[in-house]
Amino acid sequence: MKKLLKLSIPCIAAMFIVALAANIAMAQDPGIVTSNKPGWHKIGEIKADFKQENESIVVMGADKFKSIKLKVTDAPINIESVTVYYESGATEQLSVRNELKAGAETRIIDLKNKDQDLKKVVFNYRTLPNRKDEKAHVELYGLK
Repeated sequence: MKKLLKLSIPCIAAMFIVALAANIAMAQDPGIVTSNKPGWHKIGEIKADFKQENESIVVMGADKFKSIKLKVTDAPINIESVTVYYESGATEQLSVRNELKAGAETRIIDLKNKDQDLKKVVFNYRTLPNRKDEKAHVELYGLK
């Protein structure tokens, strides 16, 4: 019995880690773009929980864009930088350093690799003083 218990504890720990990783991955709703029409398209959205200081939006579908921008609602946030990950493995680090009040948006950020598919967009932020229960709602838009 003791031998069976010793063997099953590492298995249980491994299953817990796999379940936790799957839960974290599923918490990030991917942005699915279905149109290639010119203009701005909403790629995805996320709530900045202010517990961690970066968030990511996975991009799927028609995912080639010339430019991106972030819109913020519900609470202020300071977007420090944005990292764009492309399907090819290339990355693009963009300095934003933009304090945004609720209802504001970043400047239009032109992408260098316009002909490559986006994989995900990660943004690093700093929290701004607000009520403790307020969370910034951040939307990612892409220009085709």
